[in-house]
Amino acid sequence: MRPFWPVAAASLWMATLGNLPLWRELLDLGVSQGATGWLLATALAGVIACALFAILSLLAWRGVLKPALAVLLLATAIGGHYMLTYRVVIDATMATNVLQTDWKEARDLLGPPLLLTLGIGALLPAWLLWRLPLAHAPWPRQAARNVGAALVAALVAAALIVAAFQPLASTMRNHKHLRYLINPLNTLYAGAVAARGETRKPGPLQPLGTDAVVAAPTGSRPALLMLVLGETGRSGHFGINGYERDTTPELARAGVATFRNAWSCGTSTAASVPCMFSHLGREGWNSRDGDWENLLDVLQRAGLAVLWLDNQPGGCKGVCDRVPTVNTAAEKDPALCPAGECHDAILLKDLDSHIAALPAERRARGVVVVLHQMGSHGPAYSQRTPEGFKRFQPECRSAHLPDCDAQSLRNAYDNTIAYTDHVLGQAIGWLQRQPGYDAGLLYVADHGESLGENNIYLHGMPYALAPDVQKHVPWVTWLSPAFEQRTGITLNCLKARADARVTHDHLFHSVLGLMQVRTQVYRPPLDAYAGCTRA
Repeated sequence: MRPFWPVAAASLWMATLGNLPLWRELLDLGVSQGATGWLLATALAGVIACALFAILSLLAWRGVLKPALAVLLLATAIGGHYMLTYRVVIDATMATNVLQTDWKEARDLLGPPLLLTLGIGALLPAWLLWRLPLAHAPWPRQAARNVGAALVAALVAAALIVAAFQPLASTMRNHKHLRYLINPLNTLYAGAVAARGETRKPGPLQPLGTDAVVAAPTGSRPALLMLVLGETGRSGHFGINGYERDTTPELARAGVATFRNAWSCGTSTAASVPCMFSHLGREGWNSRDGDWENLLDVLQRAGLAVLWLDNQPGGCKGVCDRVPTVNTAAEKDPALCPAGECHDAILLKDLDSHIAALPAERRARGVVVVLHQMGSHGPAYSQRTPEGFKRFQPECRSAHLPDCDAQSLRNAYDNTIAYTDHVLGQAIGWLQRQPGYDAGLLYVADHGESLGENNIYLHGMPYALAPDVQKHVPWVTWLSPAFEQRTGITLNCLKARADARVTHDHLFHSVLGLMQVRTQVYRPPLDAYAGCTRA
């Protein structure tokens, strides 16, 4: 059989059944009804099939075509499964998340539904195509056939676009997220963009805050700031932010201040964490043409002791590369790490000794310790909380979130928030027992989460398209009386500003302000606490 036939069959298979998420979205949007809707769907399927046919035709060589077919079928099945199940879309950010994930994170997303999809959508057709004997012509004739077939496919695609130009143009202009559902072309493009970024040779880091110094009051004790980097926190599910459930009783008893109108830099850890520790802000970060040092570098350059404690398999995304770091991955605590993955309370274990190991001359100027949580990372929310902290029942125990009803899914997520509240309460208690320091705590989540609203789950959607629940994050502050005294920032003043809008753009400057670090890169208008600072 000539390669033309399996190429055509695979292209049609992927363009039709492989794009069920796209057809579902067109149906939900109400643009696929009537004669115009059928024209739109038919033309779109035809254009996708022609594009795939052109790509595969250029790869129709002996020893190349069958592996290429297998890879594309696999990508189509995997992308289709996750887009159909969680209503995510696939763009460069999502591809970066995939490239930067590890086994512990990935295993939560595996399960029988994925295996079934792979078996029917990829392995079976790939096996049939693999067994099919193909008749390749001598290379000059085969090259002519390949190029000719690709050109014909391009002409047919152009004709389909012209025939359905008005509904195609209107739909794609008004519903821009549809382009991220075109399977597997979305995966090919996103993967190429992400891989280019991953393999890009970084230039030399541009120094930042070379003039940084600590301007603490004369004779004062050193400051100790615990910066808790939350994971997947929804601001609206924190009791102290007005949530109907009391998910944060320990924070409420501690008398913390909260910014209820806080917004993230991105919708994933890979996008948000480097951005929120940068001085550039979200717009500057996304349009940057170089690499800069970050907040931790400036703090360290000012002479402060800096420590990063990580309970997140994905790591610090390069932010902590130049400061002392402790990772909990090797911990074997039977109570806190019962199934090989540690709960976030592990971050407080041995914290005294970790800080004591930092240089004494730096500790004398002040300490900033960053705790990077596992937090509320999905989809296996139930695994983020110990058995004794599952207050809300029944709890969704499945990582295949559509299997759970809305209430059990909400319960599982709220249990993670309640456990985060407990960890933060314990952290505040620990800070209160540090007589040698003026102590404070700042908790900010990296991004939010979708819990099935509009059938969207998890996070990582393109920022412009993502729902607010993926971008609206909690920002919580606790200051000891001594910390209030040294800075003039009072919790009562902060509580009066609870509805002020803050973003991750403020974090860099807010931490510098709290630690009284003076440098030309500090911008008072971007310090969330500047309005409460004593002149």
